[in-house]
Amino acid sequence: MTVRTAELIMGVVMLLASFGLMWNVLNDDLTIGWLEGRGPGAGMWPFWLSAGMALTSLWTIARWFRGVTAESRNLDPYIDPETIFMVGITIAAIFFLLVLTNIIGLYFSMMLFLLFYVKGIGRHKWGLTLAVVFGMPVAIYMLFEVALNKYLPRGWPFFEGIFLHIDDFRYAIMS
Repeated sequence: MTVRTAELIMGVVMLLASFGLMWNVLNDDLTIGWLEGRGPGAGMWPFWLSAGMALTSLWTIARWFRGVTAESRNLDPYIDPETIFMVGITIAAIFFLLVLTNIIGLYFSMMLFLLFYVKGIGRHKWGLTLAVVFGMPVAIYMLFEVALNKYLPRGWPFFEGIFLHIDDFRYAIMS
């Protein structure tokens, strides 16, 4: 697929999505206008934002037919093979992150994911790699579990036990 074809496909898909959203608002009998004493109806923003999206999609398609933009004249491949490979590697890494989250917990699987991505894919130096691999899980732990008091998946009981010790230490310091 060329860049030119991708631009046309995206314009058509967005136009159809806009019409679908507008149809949904009309089909659900949501008020598009202003309700006296209450303000905008429930369908006002979805409908008019979808209408705006439809107009910009029509504008994109019209400019594509006239060949106004550089993209509408570009016959280069839309995605080169190297990019497809990197996207495939990323999808596989995220899949393993999700699978390992159920086994070893989010924090340890995130550390492995970051190690793979920063060192393996990014080829950064060990100092930066270790800072990211240990810094991000600590920052996320502090945000979710300390500040927001929301526990993230900790995996099988062995790995959850590790976090129970961390939580005990944290509570001992805070009390």
